[in-house]
Amino acid sequence: MSPRKLESLVLHNDVLKFVDVGEGPPVVLVHGLLGSHQSWAPQLRRLAKKHRVVAPDLFGHGQSDKPSGDYSLSAHAATLRDLMDNLGISSAAFVGHSLGGGIVMQLSYLFPERVDRLCLVSSGGLGPEVSLFLKAATLPGSELVLPVLASDRLRRTTENILKQLGRLGLPVQPSRSAAETWRSLETVSDRSSRAAFLASTRAVVGLRGQTVSAKQHFSKFESLPSLLVWGGRDRMIPASHAENLRRVVPHSRVEIFPRAGHFPQLDEPELFFRVLDQFLDPASGSDR
Repeated sequence: MSPRKLESLVLHNDVLKFVDVGEGPPVVLVHGLLGSHQSWAPQLRRLAKKHRVVAPDLFGHGQSDKPSGDYSLSAHAATLRDLMDNLGISSAAFVGHSLGGGIVMQLSYLFPERVDRLCLVSSGGLGPEVSLFLKAATLPGSELVLPVLASDRLRRTTENILKQLGRLGLPVQPSRSAAETWRSLETVSDRSSRAAFLASTRAVVGLRGQTVSAKQHFSKFESLPSLLVWGGRDRMIPASHAENLRRVVPHSRVEIFPRAGHFPQLDEPELFFRVLDQFLDPASGSDR
């Protein structure tokens, strides 16, 4: 649950919803595809004890508007800049999950003065490999399949099957990552949300995998305090991508949570907070 009612901001005639809670050094949390501020639910209250925490629903996601138009990384990065301007935040620490990781890396390239430090969580943009689901979203006709996957009938049928298997004593309890993926898939039952999801996906993924790479920007991590967090059981974007950055920038801190999936902040909330809290504290020596 959100710690308070979502705030609203009109940008270019579209309404952006966001959480703004706490006081102290600002931290901006940027969710991934099909996500929202709720992807950070276990972290919001904890972080707000020492930080001003801003967690937007990106355009096309959550409770923000879903306009037709540009859903590129640069467009999302510009939205974050505009949000910061309106909130009077000159610079902040950024935490980006999945697509959000690609967005905050693009933000650090376009507006480097806005980014104090950078935490990437199961981030896009660090290698071509992605799940078959994301590749399938780039295929012609995927807009016809998604409503079926998100339909109430299919969801009820699947949930009933899982309940029956559970009564038989079979281990069917989904991980928090799986539960969040299942929950977020429901959002594409709405036509405008579905169109925004497909536009965002096709902006960064093709049939061969991710089409956008941050490799040319890796040198920036030499001077920018950076942390990578990944789930060892991530089936959406493999944890091996973290090594792509570590090989090029050996001083970057990399944390792999062996039991976590694509949402380590949900699968291992206590561990995730401890790691992030230490990284956000300059006095801890986490700049390297």
